[in-house]
Amino acid sequence: MEEGDHHRRGLLGGGAPIEMGGKIPIVTFIGKSSSGKTTLLVKLIPELKRRGYRVASIKHSHHNVTMDKEGKDSWRHREAGAEMVVLVSGNTVSFVREFPEEPDVELIRDRFMDGADIILAEGFKWTDLPKIWVFREGNSQSIIKKDDSLIAVVSDEEAETDLPWVNIDDIKGVADLVETTFLI
Repeated sequence: MEEGDHHRRGLLGGGAPIEMGGKIPIVTFIGKSSSGKTTLLVKLIPELKRRGYRVASIKHSHHNVTMDKEGKDSWRHREAGAEMVVLVSGNTVSFVREFPEEPDVELIRDRFMDGADIILAEGFKWTDLPKIWVFREGNSQSIIKKDDSLIAVVSDEEAETDLPWVNIDDIKGVADLVETTFLI
């Protein structure tokens, strides 16, 4: 598949395409802490890349995190009043920007993320974006709560739900689900 040949729509369970309105699709992976979301995503990203997709990710944290370190030049620029600080080092660009309140994931996509075919987001369970519930036996709640934006379940035990279910260790199966729902 050539770069740029991907469509902004997909199929869920063989149904009608989900139209993404020309924007980069975002799928959120939700679940309790230690449910395996990060482990799943770090296995899913290379599988989607192997299939020719450009993948971006966004991680939500409940903790105040900063890439900026007190005393460093970039921190000093921000402390001096810069609205945004961009650090360029070789082929890597990082930026720090404060907002008056937590920005939603769609704002981040629309203003700061381009060149990707899909964005895999970890967290953001309160949004209306499509969600995949991740859980592990004994560490997470296996009873799926009603949520109209929930599209599938990924776990190590079959879930009692009418939603599509994929085993958490079946990375190709999870990639197939994401690909057919959002990318082709």
